[in-house]
Amino acid sequence: MRQGDVVEVLSAEEIQATLDKDGTLNGMVFMPEMIAHLGKRFTVSRRVDKACNMVDHSGGRRMHSTVYLEDLRCDGSRHGGCQAGCRIYWKDEWLRRVDNNAAPAINTGSAGSTELERIAEAATRPAKAAHENGADFWRCQATDALKASEPLKRRNLSQYWRELTNGNFRPLRFAVLLARAFVMDFAFYTGLIKTLPLQGPGEPASMDKALNLQAGELVRVLTPTEIAATLDDRGESRGLSFDREMLPHCGRTYRVKTGVRRIIDEKDGRMLKIPRDCVILDDVYCSGELSVCGRWFCPRGIYPFWRESWLERVDDAARP
Repeated sequence: MRQGDVVEVLSAEEIQATLDKDGTLNGMVFMPEMIAHLGKRFTVSRRVDKACNMVDHSGGRRMHSTVYLEDLRCDGSRHGGCQAGCRIYWKDEWLRRVDNNAAPAINTGSAGSTELERIAEAATRPAKAAHENGADFWRCQATDALKASEPLKRRNLSQYWRELTNGNFRPLRFAVLLARAFVMDFAFYTGLIKTLPLQGPGEPASMDKALNLQAGELVRVLTPTEIAATLDDRGESRGLSFDREMLPHCGRTYRVKTGVRRIIDEKDGRMLKIPRDCVILDDVYCSGELSVCGRWFCPRGIYPFWRESWLERVDDAARP
């Protein structure tokens, strides 16, 4: 399946038949948040032939028979209220290509989904759910991504050929991105650029400010200089780093999508709690086009987390 294909999510019985005892297909877990999409039609937004590895940062990961549907994201409703908003992986085996979109749906949607829901719900917890000092652990597609993929070395040239031929990019766009990726990686490994674009003083010059932002409010991202003043010498503000992918948004205006208080750590499935002043912005996500260390062409579209001290509130009437 390629970008632009219209597909129909299979029925509960058909998807259940593809899953093993752990609720997975080739390591990819079927999550209960996906049941709401059974029987519905969507457009393939991108093939996922590779993805970045945010668990141990050992390089890209090769994925097989996997796509994204439009911008369907996990709402975390069945994973303890996780607010990371990750894009949902869909295996080709869970979908049916629709040649005539006007034709009626073949399957029965969510009918008969009780058993699939039970299997998917059981898969939300690790096989040996640990509780260290009251910590809460979960299992999802992000935590199991390594099981559902293979290591992919940067010198493996077939990955670039796949990105050119799988429909994700037009040839000119692909050539521009590939050239920029090689230049940035060369600059990184020769020390011309660092992984984190901004670093502040050992003790940040400006104190964190709490704006108490609410969903829908308009904000402007501060300039790199202003943001650097809030960072320590590790490029972080109270443990939250300012990523290179966030730089193009400096000086621009966006709406707050939501505050972030709970996210699942991809490394071990632990639910992390963010006490305050952390938000995500509407339609702002990692492009995978400015990153280094094998993250080129990553399609995950992860939402960056923003400290309120990196933003300023804007009145709608004053918006340019």
